[in-house]
Amino acid sequence: MNSKRSTVTAESPAASVSGFLALAIGLVLAAVGAYAFTTASRGAAQVLWAIPMCAIGLFALRGLYTLQPGQAVLLTLFGNYRGTDRVSGLRWANPFCSRTRVSVRAHNLNSEKIKVNDKRGNPIEIAAAVVWRVEDTAHATFDVENYIEYVKVQSEAAIRHLASSYAYDDGEEIAGGKQELTLRGGTQEVSLALVRELEERLRPAGILIEDAKISHLAYAPEIAGAMLRRQQAEAVIAARQKIVLGAVTMVEMALKGLSERQVVELDDERKAAMVSNLMVVLCGEGDVRPVINTGTLYG
Repeated sequence: MNSKRSTVTAESPAASVSGFLALAIGLVLAAVGAYAFTTASRGAAQVLWAIPMCAIGLFALRGLYTLQPGQAVLLTLFGNYRGTDRVSGLRWANPFCSRTRVSVRAHNLNSEKIKVNDKRGNPIEIAAAVVWRVEDTAHATFDVENYIEYVKVQSEAAIRHLASSYAYDDGEEIAGGKQELTLRGGTQEVSLALVRELEERLRPAGILIEDAKISHLAYAPEIAGAMLRRQQAEAVIAARQKIVLGAVTMVEMALKGLSERQVVELDDERKAAMVSNLMVVLCGEGDVRPVINTGTLYG
């Protein structure tokens, strides 16, 4: 036997009006009815119409409610959805309708730090800040049990899935010589991916995601020390590569300049000695102490 998942219809405007006219009518009816009842003589005729008038006035007043900016009220009549009122101010609707208030303002969700393995299997800690609001009040109220708790749970699931889809930091190059997109290096792209993931998960609940950013990202404590040493080693290697490349370029320029200007003629052995000395000077970390040769050219 096949069964289809029944979902409530999308949000629709409620049949409500400004409450000031209803307030005036209700107060007048209740006041007239009360006055007629208190001033009634021994005859029963005046009492018979005074009591219903007072009851109608009080019943009309029961349909009044107020809405602040950024709030909405869902109206249900005997279990049936009758629409959503988003107009702020004093409002009036069918007194038989039940009213449920829903905030449509922006909400901030700062997720807790969760531990998850990244794409390479390294344990990391990650958290995110999500800005969301209720877009469809009908779906948020009727399609999920508690939309605030639903946002929390689905956001954590989205963050876990995102962290497992990317590596923490740069690693080996992929095909084409391009670097792999990582959590630490591709902040903007990762944020867009997180927004898409959240939108897909929260759309059935009528939730709109306005922004999402990673607020905390770090290696788990058990491997943080080792990963820090690895990052330091990679930084040292990268710096050394730039220093050596620059030194080679400078030595090449020096030899070329001496040769073009015919300052001195050097054989291969002397060139090798000069290159060695220049590389030591340019690549060394300590201060250089020059040695002055007071003898002959080759003395």
